[in-house]
Amino acid sequence: MTAFDFKLLLDPVILIILTLFCVILGYLFYKVRYINTSLRRLTKILKSFKKGSIMYRFKELDEIFSKDKFIANYWVEFKNSLVFNEGVAIKTNEDTLKFQSPESSNIQCTIDSGYFFNEETLVHGKMNYKFISTVPTILTGLGPLFTFLHISLAFAKVNFSTQEATIASVSSLMGAMKVAAMISVVAVGSSIIFIIIERLIYKNLCMVPLNEFQLELNKLFDNISSEKFLVELLKESKMQNNAMNQVFNELPEQMKIAFEKSFNASLIPYLDNLIFSVNKLQENIAQSSKSSSGILNDLFGNNE
Repeated sequence: MTAFDFKLLLDPVILIILTLFCVILGYLFYKVRYINTSLRRLTKILKSFKKGSIMYRFKELDEIFSKDKFIANYWVEFKNSLVFNEGVAIKTNEDTLKFQSPESSNIQCTIDSGYFFNEETLVHGKMNYKFISTVPTILTGLGPLFTFLHISLAFAKVNFSTQEATIASVSSLMGAMKVAAMISVVAVGSSIIFIIIERLIYKNLCMVPLNEFQLELNKLFDNISSEKFLVELLKESKMQNNAMNQVFNELPEQMKIAFEKSFNASLIPYLDNLIFSVNKLQENIAQSSKSSSGILNDLFGNNE
């Protein structure tokens, strides 16, 4: 009985089904291992960054993820949704600059990171999941296909011409029925085993590291909704307008002070020198006039 069962498993159709099962299962293990290794490596990189210093080390993180083939495409799209919230310098009443830190995180994402880094992009897209999900159906479908094909070929060989041929044909037909039944059992059994293995490794080796990666990413970048982003933008605009109004209000006074300083420093000394020169010139003219009058008097007096 044991030798007979072993021979049944050596049937070409059964070997084809088992070979197909092993090849696809090997492909599944290869892809799952690649996804698991990549996600854990990226999670380890994220853990080396802290939320408080991500603003200053973002360029370093950007260079690493932009060059990583596993995540580069999705990282570029995610980076475009980030908002860099920097501090604002405000002038106080004491005429000094005060740096106001933002209330929220330094870097925020306007679109949830799960939109870019999710099960569809980082797991399904890396293993051709649509094909993997159809494998159980393919294996199950091969069972009835080859079973009925095997039975039809066995019936085609039936010969009832003689008693001996009839006995031989019935015996051959019974053997073919056993092989056909074994084909269905192997096909359905391999399909069930594949489903169990695929569910177990998918959960433990794909979803668990993916959740860890998403958690670490969310720790670094806070999610900000569109409404909240507009509110923050409005607040920032009001702060900037207030600062500009203060500048414009102080500008006339500053111009007056600057004009007075410039007037006192350059124009007044120049006017003083000019007035002094004019006075000296008038004195010289007066003296010259007196001298000329004396000379004329002397000349006219001598002539008389």
